[in-house]
Amino acid sequence: MTEPGWELYRSFLAVMAEGSLSGAARALGLTQPTVGHHIAALEIALSAALFTRSQRGLTPTDTAQALLPHAQTMAAAADALRRVASGEGDEMRGTVRVTASEVVGAEVLPAILADFRERHPRVVVELSLSNRSEDLLRHQADIAVRMVKPTQGALIARYIGGVTLGLCAHRRYLERHGTPKSLEEVVHHALVGPDRDIQSLRGIPGIEDILTADVFSLRVDSHLAHLSALRAGYGISIAQLGLVRRDPDLVHLFPKEFAPELPVWLVMHEDLRTSRRVRALYDHLGVALGEYVGTKGVS
Repeated sequence: MTEPGWELYRSFLAVMAEGSLSGAARALGLTQPTVGHHIAALEIALSAALFTRSQRGLTPTDTAQALLPHAQTMAAAADALRRVASGEGDEMRGTVRVTASEVVGAEVLPAILADFRERHPRVVVELSLSNRSEDLLRHQADIAVRMVKPTQGALIARYIGGVTLGLCAHRRYLERHGTPKSLEEVVHHALVGPDRDIQSLRGIPGIEDILTADVFSLRVDSHLAHLSALRAGYGISIAQLGLVRRDPDLVHLFPKEFAPELPVWLVMHEDLRTSRRVRALYDHLGVALGEYVGTKGVS
């Protein structure tokens, strides 16, 4: 039996993500019949049904669900191969994939990457904004900016420092609703916090003594949305003070009573230490992120 080619698994992943042959075809830039042939060929090669048709589209079978993580690993490996091949010959050209949280990726890294671009214009950066930890061991990214210390032994990790958080509000909100006089009064204001991702609060020291899940009047799991609501004057939210200081209309409340820190780590796989372009971006990020958190950062 011929081993299924990567193009079959690529179509399988697209159908799993889009829920239909037509959606997968649009995502891949292929025709719908081509994607259908790929799925049929993969089912024949595996001797298993992968999807059942319903009014809502294609429903994955148990076999498809079991196959999914392995196909995702193949996709990550294919991307890693492409990035390595892109820099063959002259390593100061090619692609480097960076993953970071929504807020860091959207609010902190763009200026840092713009400066890197001026120095190394032939290096292409792929930026993945996600609050989940990308698996560097599976080469889903080359460099990660994380708020937790990595524990895997095959990774190079640099502690950058602690990014300070605070309870903050727009001046416009405080003018309309008054400034709370104590931390206890905060719960009587319009608060912005998580919706279903309550777990994210538990990583902030001391927060459970002030806020619980039932006090938020705007609940959304996107930290970028928290920041936008804060800037719009919706209410009080937790924010990184490095971003708050950029806007003179944002006020840090109770700076002495509540200013917890989250650790910032810069991580890459040890196999990439000899890649000039990856190491160059890693070192550049280390210096620039150190300036952002107010420390030089050490290896």
